[in-house]
Amino acid sequence: MTLPFLWHGGAIAAARARFGDPGPQGWLDLSTGIAPIAYPYSRLPVQAWTRLPDSDLAEAFIGAVRAAHHLPAVAAVLPIAGEQAILGLLPLCNAPSGAVCVPKPGYRGHAEAWAAAGRLVHERADPLETAGEGGVIVVINPNNPSGRRWSAESLLVAASAQAAAGGWLIVDEAFGEVTPDLSVLAYSGRPGLLVLRSFGKFFGLPGLRLGWLAGPPEVVGPLALRLGPWAVSGPALALGARAEADELWRAGQRRRLARLAVKLDGVLSRAGLVGLGGTDLFRLVEVPAGTRALDWFEGLAAQGILVRPFADAERALRFGLPGTQAARDRLAAGLARAAVK
Repeated sequence: MTLPFLWHGGAIAAARARFGDPGPQGWLDLSTGIAPIAYPYSRLPVQAWTRLPDSDLAEAFIGAVRAAHHLPAVAAVLPIAGEQAILGLLPLCNAPSGAVCVPKPGYRGHAEAWAAAGRLVHERADPLETAGEGGVIVVINPNNPSGRRWSAESLLVAASAQAAAGGWLIVDEAFGEVTPDLSVLAYSGRPGLLVLRSFGKFFGLPGLRLGWLAGPPEVVGPLALRLGPWAVSGPALALGARAEADELWRAGQRRRLARLAVKLDGVLSRAGLVGLGGTDLFRLVEVPAGTRALDWFEGLAAQGILVRPFADAERALRFGLPGTQAARDRLAAGLARAAVK
């Protein structure tokens, strides 16, 4: 499948340039795996805006993360301006030599970052098959876009094997808030195990640009030095600390997202789209035989509905969650008009 323009989820400006303005109803952006319900973001302390984000703000955020996710004392935590911000630095900070194994399908940012650093990158359906061979293994758990899951036990076994061979296992838990039973955060700090988290997806605040890395101090420390001071904004740290400590809201959000995902399943199924996987933040589907995902994508985009196609999957589309009944009705109507006969 050849995409008509460079495509990435959330690229509203690119979509507008390609398809025009959808009118007063605006774009219905379902191209990302971002919660349509956001954590309350008003009434931040004035100091979060008017002061440099000094260490007290960072430590408050780190403390909230430690408590919420039961991180061991041995783990170092590094706040980052979104998970993407750290990917290009990982190869530059004492990374093990050898090949880098990444999941396919999977978020392309990992492969691109390691390849840009001159590293040999292999793509595998199950990167854990190479555990114990050293080098670097990246696992996205749950996977984006397939939703494939690896148990915490299998990841810990792989991390131990990698550490014994002088390698790393990087576990990307960008969507991990909706699958807490899979998380290995409680074991971060072990040799060879690095865990990445995104804040904005689950909390519905991607514009905040916040995430964090947990891992052994000897890895996280050099990364912190490369990032330098004030790498994350004061408002992001202040709101992040508040949200991470809000277990009641987190539990409610998981229930809300699960309900929205089931409702989305109904819309997609009635349109003849077959579920392939996903998480409670997105669904991956297959379009009917004899049709192309690109045609469905363009048919929806012409109506101001943005979803996510894939250059290497001719029949696959990813849908984020519509947050309201009105949005689901608009999607259902759009799918009916976009359906390729």
